[in-house]
Amino acid sequence: MRGKKGGAACGDRVEIRLTGSEQGVIENILPRSALLYRSNESREKLIAANVSQVIIVVAAVPSFNEELINRCLAAAENQRIRALIVLNKADLVEPASAALATLSLYRELGYPLLQLSAKTDIEPILPHLQGHLSVLVGQSGMGKSTIINALIPAAERATAEFSLALDAGRHTTTHARLYHLGENACIIDSPGVQQFGLRHMSSEDLAWGFIEFHPYIGRCKFSNCRHIGELGCALGLAVQQRQIDARRLDFYRKLSAPGSV
Repeated sequence: MRGKKGGAACGDRVEIRLTGSEQGVIENILPRSALLYRSNESREKLIAANVSQVIIVVAAVPSFNEELINRCLAAAENQRIRALIVLNKADLVEPASAALATLSLYRELGYPLLQLSAKTDIEPILPHLQGHLSVLVGQSGMGKSTIINALIPAAERATAEFSLALDAGRHTTTHARLYHLGENACIIDSPGVQQFGLRHMSSEDLAWGFIEFHPYIGRCKFSNCRHIGELGCALGLAVQQRQIDARRLDFYRKLSAPGSV
């Protein structure tokens, strides 16, 4: 953009003015249908615009951060974006079984969960991409760039082995990029994230980002209930009655705590 370093996100529709045979400037960003971004106390980081699907990529190894899944899901719900959870490296039987045990909660909530081995067979993900502008999000080392390379070999996205000692991946993607997958599908690869700040979301928006909370919001004894253990909290009662999984309420309370990013 003229005179600006930021403002536009991967996936934006823009009006441009050519300044040369292969150069131009963005004059205007057209209205967005959705904007996925993260924020902390000091700044916002745009991830992708106009996406209709967020693909949260986790892997059998290295270990994934379940809190990050909850943050991504809340951000997607806030923008009314469909979410798909992909368990990559599912051919690693024992670690994949442990990962599936953790992820079963989200499948029970209604989020589609796809098992994938991107290095050997990318076909299972193809039906999920049709009709969508999707964005891949997740920690480093989960295999996002491997998925892109399997879908579009010419992309040649850099990949790296993860560290067994640190149980963590290495950053290889430094910027978001959009790829076309035929006429009816596009996908955005984004840099790996270790944190997904939600400072831009109010406590009300955050609670609404947990889909199983919806029937209980507004039914607490006190109208200003923050759902952190108050008397007569409908969410707390739902946990006691096993209508809501305690893990999810714990994640909500952690994300809504003062100072949380």
